Amino acid sequence: MKKYDIHIHSYYSPCSVISPETILNRAKKAGLDGIAITDHHTMKAYPLLKKLNKDKNLEIIPGEEISTNYGDVVALYIYKEIKSRDLLTVLKEIRSQGGIAIIPHPSTITHRLSFTYPLSKLKGKVDAVETFNSRNFKFSNDAALKEALKLNFPQTGSSDAHLPFDIGRGYTLFEGDLRTALKKGKTTPGGTNKFGLLSFLISVFYKYPIGIIRVKKWK
Repeated sequence: MKKYDIHIHSYYSPCSVISPETILNRAKKAGLDGIAITDHHTMKAYPLLKKLNKDKNLEIIPGEEISTNYGDVVALYIYKEIKSRDLLTVLKEIRSQGGIAIIPHPSTITHRLSFTYPLSKLKGKVDAVETFNSRNFKFSNDAALKEALKLNFPQTGSSDAHLPFDIGRGYTLFEGDLRTALKKGKTTPGGTNKFGLLSFLISVFYKYPIGIIRVKKWK
């Protein structure tokens, strides 16, 4: 079985503190076979990761997390940034690039991060639903799982890493290649959200420092 973490943010996302070098080091320590770099509205980290990666057995997937009018979409295997913020247009652009579309954290305690478009209307347009997110509460992941099972969507698990210790704490297991596994619905999400709340709080303090308190970038 291969083990991929397909939702990771570098410090090119305003919510994350992780350098490309640290992403690679942590991925290897976590025993991952592949990672996807999915920064918000930018793909700047991908060429750096590709250049730095000396491990031919570690796949680096180019990607992006796009905020739309109905919630976030993770795009994998795309080659250029997506500028639209309209959900259906974003999904069409992902498909036109030969990419994979995943709905991350569809249910969260933060309404702004929840996905509000009916998933039942996205069959054939979305490839998978993220049913395990290491920074999400269990009841939120359970709600995503229930919806994915009801609608027969393939499932993914990811860390949604914002801090170094997040990487590998959420993952997707599969055999063969990721595209085929998703198409056949043969992926298994897994991981732990034991320190998810801590990760969330630290990243919030980083983004919104109080007074002179500021969490520095981890190297």
